[in-house]
Formats: sequence, C-alpha cells, structure tokens
Amino acid sequence: MNDKNKKRDSKKTLADHPYNRFIADARTSGDAWRIFRIVSEFVDGFERLHSIGPAVTIFGSSRVSNDDRYYVKARKIAGMLAKKKIAVITGGGPGIMEASNRGAYEAGGISVGLNIELPEEQPSNAYVTHLLSMRYFFVRKVLLVKFAEAFIVFPGGFGTLDELFDAWTLIQTLRVEPFPIILCGSEFWNGMMGWLEGYLLKNNYIDKQDLGYVKIMDDPAKIVKEVTPFIKNYWKKNGVPRPFEMNFYP
Repeated sequence: MNDKNKKRDSKKTLADHPYNRFIADARTSGDAWRIFRIVSEFVDGFERLHSIGPAVTIFGSSRVSNDDRYYVKARKIAGMLAKKKIAVITGGGPGIMEASNRGAYEAGGISVGLNIELPEEQPSNAYVTHLLSMRYFFVRKVLLVKFAEAFIVFPGGFGTLDELFDAWTLIQTLRVEPFPIILCGSEFWNGMMGWLEGYLLKNNYIDKQDLGYVKIMDDPAKIVKEVTPFIKNYWKKNGVPRPFEMNFYP
C-alpha cells in the first residue's frame, strides 16, 4: 500500500465500515448524548404501556408462514386471551408475532407490537392496534418483560431463545416475580429441557427449582387455562394504578 492509500485509509471511521449497517450507532465522541435517546425510548414505553392492564407476552419465530401449525396455535391462544380481557404483547413483526397479534385483533382485544428498527427494515404486521417503534433491542426486551404477567414461547431461533432465557434469568435471580413461562411445542422444547436436566442440572450449573419455572404444553385451551388464574390473581392482589392516558399511534 502506497503512502497515499495509507493516508486515505487512516481517515476512515467505523461509520465507513461495510458492516456498519448492523451496528446500532457508530462509536463517536458524541456517544454520551445517545443516552438521551435511550432514556426517551424508555420513558415513551413506560408511559404508553403503564395502563395496558393484564397482559401476556408471546415470543416465537418470525419465519413461520400463516399455514404453519404453530402460527395457527398462536393465533388461537391470543384470541382466547383477548376474549378474557388480557392484552397480547409481541415484537410486532411477522410469523408467530403476526399470528399472536392477529388472534388478539380478530377477537377485539388489545394487540401490542413493539417493533424494532432493523438494517433490513421490519415493518409491523397489519394486526397491531397499539404500536411502539424503537431503535434499541435492550429497550424492547425490557418492555416485553416488564408489562406482562406471563410468557408463552413458541419455537424460534436465536432471538426467541434469547428472550426466553432473559425472562427465565430474571425470574431465577428474583428480579421479577415468578410469572408463568409456557413453552408451546413439546416436539421442539423437549430436547432443550433434556439437555438442561441432563447436563446443566447434573453438573450443578443450575438448581432443580430453576427448571420448575417453565412448563411445556401443547394444547391452546390448557395453556390459556394455565396462565389466566395467575394473571387475574396478580391484578386482584396488586391493583396497579393507571395514572397515564394511553395514546398509541396505529
């Protein structure tokens, strides 16, 4: 490389990197000011979700089609929850998220989508009645957990597993109450649970009680029956105040 090329390359920053489209923000001297945007996303989410009432967050793959059996189940479960006046929260995208929002929407319930801004744009699905969009994944993850009293997890990839273990860890470490975590799809989840029991538990990396925070179930009606009493009792006991007016933008 000649001196001219060296000089030109030395002026490049992270913003010029070909993979920068995968990075939320380039590292610059103004990084500290980014905190205000992060705070604004938290404030916006907290104020607009505070009054949502009883809710379940549903996680799962964004890649399943609308004729997939898990899509059908997610849609059915969400519809049953909505009829019981329980809001449904998802990441607002396609696949299981769409199925869940669709079920709640069709049943006339609250269908919340917490959409994330991605390098390859992910538009919200057409069945979201209450939409929030954000730039930061960690803000989205906090909101998905904070405003739900149960979690239903369908088969999915890295994102779904990340969301599952995030909620599971928060319960295990007593950062949130032991809300129900239902893994829908025994064919998918049995292998993972076998590994957790056969290796992590066997080698004392986790305690036996840690595994008791989740249940594997397949039947939509039984899943709804499992989470509904807990949610109703939680709200009857805690009676969370609702000082903020909901002001969503469809």
